[in-house]
Amino acid sequence: MSIFRLSLDTKNTSYTSLQVILLAVLFVIATLVLCGRPRNLPPGPRGLPIVGNAISLIKGGPLFVFADWSKQYGDVLTYYFGSKRIIVLNGYATIHEALVQNAEDFSSRPPELDFLSPDNNSLGIAGEPYGPKWKEHRKFALMGLRDFGVGKRSLEGKILEESRALGEEISKTGERPFCISQMMQNTVANVICSMVFGCRYEYDDMAFKCLLTAINRVLSRSLDDFFAKVFPPWKLLPGVRKSYQDVMEHKVILTDHIEEKLREHEETFDPNDIRDFMDAFLLESKKRQADANSIFTKQDHITVVFQLFLAGTDTTATTLRWALLYMILHPDIQEKVQQEIDSVLGLKQEPAMAHRSQMPYSEATLTEVTRLAPVAPLALYHATSNDTVFRGFSIPKGTAFIANIWSVHHDPNLWPEPDKFDPKRFINDEGKYVKREGVIPFSIGRRVCLGEQLARMELFLIFTSLLQRFTFKLPEGAPKPSKKGIHQGIYQPVPFMLKAVARK
Repeated sequence: MSIFRLSLDTKNTSYTSLQVILLAVLFVIATLVLCGRPRNLPPGPRGLPIVGNAISLIKGGPLFVFADWSKQYGDVLTYYFGSKRIIVLNGYATIHEALVQNAEDFSSRPPELDFLSPDNNSLGIAGEPYGPKWKEHRKFALMGLRDFGVGKRSLEGKILEESRALGEEISKTGERPFCISQMMQNTVANVICSMVFGCRYEYDDMAFKCLLTAINRVLSRSLDDFFAKVFPPWKLLPGVRKSYQDVMEHKVILTDHIEEKLREHEETFDPNDIRDFMDAFLLESKKRQADANSIFTKQDHITVVFQLFLAGTDTTATTLRWALLYMILHPDIQEKVQQEIDSVLGLKQEPAMAHRSQMPYSEATLTEVTRLAPVAPLALYHATSNDTVFRGFSIPKGTAFIANIWSVHHDPNLWPEPDKFDPKRFINDEGKYVKREGVIPFSIGRRVCLGEQLARMELFLIFTSLLQRFTFKLPEGAPKPSKKGIHQGIYQPVPFMLKAVARK
């Protein structure tokens, strides 16, 4: 008994000592954080030691928490996620002033975007700080995407080929209720594969399924995953640790797939026959082999392709899912889109980008989808490129900030009844489509989405192709799907069922 009591006392003493040490460490860190806070930062909510405002964000969700904070602190505010200081820019005027008018100071990236890197080191186009390497990689990627179809009829053919394949898959449902999520992702991913790898996959290909699963998991990071990055002890929590490890494992799966494709391209490379984006990057890297400082290395190659898949697959597929969700919730709007399609295309002629100017209501409908449900409502984190003064506040170089696109798209001063789905916002009295500057789903400024033109082509061609062939409906007796989405990495609808009735 005495031995047990001694053991228990020792354990209690050790536990108490550990508590004291932990509290002391927390106190020191909190003091350092508070003393190290620069003066004249934008105002913001008071946070807790160590975790900052993370608990509020995890509980309430950043889209709605930021909306509440902006009412109290204004369009430029500061919060802390762990010890990480982050600025939030709300409203179109604020975001435009920073990203466009002061682009030299607001176009960099913070280090927390390592989930966009296959090895957590190479940064690629998405994560590279603002500077010469980023500019050269972005310029090359834009040229490469143009060379392999963006803005050209050749790419329209590839998109329409995938639209037909999607239509055939939908036809197999025979008007039975189904979930279109996987089908839609298959379609959009195959467009990227054709441009980057020079091939497409059948929908039941296991390698293709693994690739898509990996993309989904890497993109669907939760706030817990992000907090584990800025506050490593958070990873010790069982649920967080499992989730974080799962993300890392799927990054490896995606990377392995890209490396395998790269090996195949290296074995069959012909400088006189550049087949796809991978070949184009290989050609450029071979041209620079003698340059010890070349930025076209194998790892750069893998990282750029890795990011093209992350940026170009699930985002566009999710926007199309939102579009179909709004069609089954608003059958009157779906009917108007179909009437316009019939008047321009009939039931047999396939859509082309040249038809877009003749189909203002379809264009307005897609614009309203991207306004009401932007898939990247907070864009990617930016960082200041220099010490700067913005709207009277002093912001140090390297400070992370968020361009809150959600605040623009749901601003009642720009959009009366902002939560209402209404394509007529973009139609003038003459019945023509009107572009409005307050819709920025691809962000603005020098970090505007690299794949914006590709995404717009896919959205228009796939959406009109589907509504030309099918009328989408809510299954009989099924409850109406929720209009409120899930924000995990990207903003996506709650999974829903629909049925497709072939038009005759």
